[in-house]
Amino acid sequence: MTQTKVLLEQDAEGVAWVTLNRPEVHNAFDEIMIRDLRDIFQKLNDDAHCRVVVLKGAGKSFSAGGDLGWMKRAANFSHNENLADAEYLAAMLNSLYSLNKLTIACVKGFAMGGGLGLISCCDLVIADEAATFSLSEVKIGLIPATISPYVLAAIGPRNARRYFQTGERFKGQRAYDMGLVHELTRTEAEMDAQLDVLLDHVRANGPLAMWETKRLILDFEGRPLDAQMMEESAERIAAIRARPEAKEGLSAFLEKRKPNWGAKDNE
Repeated sequence: MTQTKVLLEQDAEGVAWVTLNRPEVHNAFDEIMIRDLRDIFQKLNDDAHCRVVVLKGAGKSFSAGGDLGWMKRAANFSHNENLADAEYLAAMLNSLYSLNKLTIACVKGFAMGGGLGLISCCDLVIADEAATFSLSEVKIGLIPATISPYVLAAIGPRNARRYFQTGERFKGQRAYDMGLVHELTRTEAEMDAQLDVLLDHVRANGPLAMWETKRLILDFEGRPLDAQMMEESAERIAAIRARPEAKEGLSAFLEKRKPNWGAKDNE
């Protein structure tokens, strides 16, 4: 019986649970898992009901990075085959990074190489303080190329200069200190509780506002603050104010009640 390498579950409240499902190899990913992840991220991007995506690993670890068998096969590829393989990985990472939902990674055990890259693509990261992180590619003569744009954005070039080149391991507190991790927990129960707090925040927010906020970040990140950006930002707030969701949110605030986000407003 063939194992499903990525599991997808969705609940009635718009939460999608994406689980890396190769626990016997600490969820190391191969070309099949990469394909499945990309397909799932694209599906969720188009799912208007989905509001938040939680990414986690089955078993003891989040992900140990690239599967050794996959990398061994790639060593015998031609340049063009290697390029196509790397481009597919790059596309998967970007589909997570640009996903139009809030993305949350829950990390325990190992988060190595490409696994650390997946974390860097997420908006929020909750990690066990005992989790082990590493950009270990140099240990086997490789470089963290496809993940580098996302890791650089997450930890900054100064930290990248160290950890890209040393390949050394570090724990949750260090990951927190450099900005890779947002929340540290000590037990699985604590991690679940912290996730519940974050999901409660999301449930209280306007779905359209969440989607437009993520788009705002993706569109404005790295751009110069000039007249064009100022005009575009003004246009966006003017447009959102006119939508039924914003009117309902303001009315609920003034009337001291919970907003009713049930009305469809994503068209």
